[in-house]
Formats: sequence, structure tokens, C-alpha cells
Amino acid sequence: MKIILTQEVENLGAPGDVVEVKDGYGRNYLIPRGFAIRWTRGAQAQADAIKTARAARAVRNEEHAVEIKSKLEGRPVDVKVKAGQGGRLFGAVTTADIAAALGEAAGESIDKRTIVLGNPIKSLGAHNVSVKLHDEVSAAVALNVIPA
Repeated sequence: MKIILTQEVENLGAPGDVVEVKDGYGRNYLIPRGFAIRWTRGAQAQADAIKTARAARAVRNEEHAVEIKSKLEGRPVDVKVKAGQGGRLFGAVTTADIAAALGEAAGESIDKRTIVLGNPIKSLGAHNVSVKLHDEVSAAVALNVIPA
């Protein structure tokens, strides 16, 4: 079955990629969850639009990604959040909060979808996250979650 990915799928591809998968995997998993759409000539135009949008958001090249990585890994990044008594957070730190703080630290916009959290961050203090800047470049970033 030929499909067009609408979201990044681990070990399969990125949004806008046209891939061939087994019928059951596409019909029972990818399409119902919104990870993909069936390939048609009309949908190919939609895939091209997805690829151009992804290219506009993406980091320009690997050298630029390495430059951003050095800015992010150089020092811990402070993320300010609302916290109650005893350091308990109201909710959790979102990837959007982290992306905003990383964007300020790096001087570049960071897409929240490139941030990988192991577990939700629900406490003040030091935490580590991974940011996938490019296909070959990932940055391990130290975060300090502090009260606002």
C-alpha cells in the first residue's frame, strides 16, 4: 500500500514522504491515527505542500544545526513556570514552554515537535531533554525549571 505520511513516524519517514507499507499496517494503524493518508495523484500535491512547509521550518543545514547545538549545550537553560508551595508545579512543563526558552537561549526558533521528553516534567530543579535539530544532529540540553 502506498501512503503519504502526515506526521513523523519512527523508522518510517517524515511528514510528506511517500512510502510503501504493508496493507494492514497502513489501513489499521497509520491511517486511523492520522499518521498517514492514502496516496493518490491529488494527495501528492498535498504531500508536496507538507514537504515545503517542513523545509521552511527545518534548520537550514547540518553546519547550522551544529552551531545551534553548541549554543544550547553550552550552559543550562532556565524555564520559568508557575509553582505552588513546596515546589509543586501547576500541571507540567510543556514542550512549547521548553521551545520558547530554548529559542531565547539560542537566538533561533526551535520547533516544539523536535523536543524529546523522557517523562513529563512536574517538579522544579534540573532536568535533561533531547532536541533533534537535524537528521544527524541531536543536542542534550540541561534545563533548570524555576518558579516564575
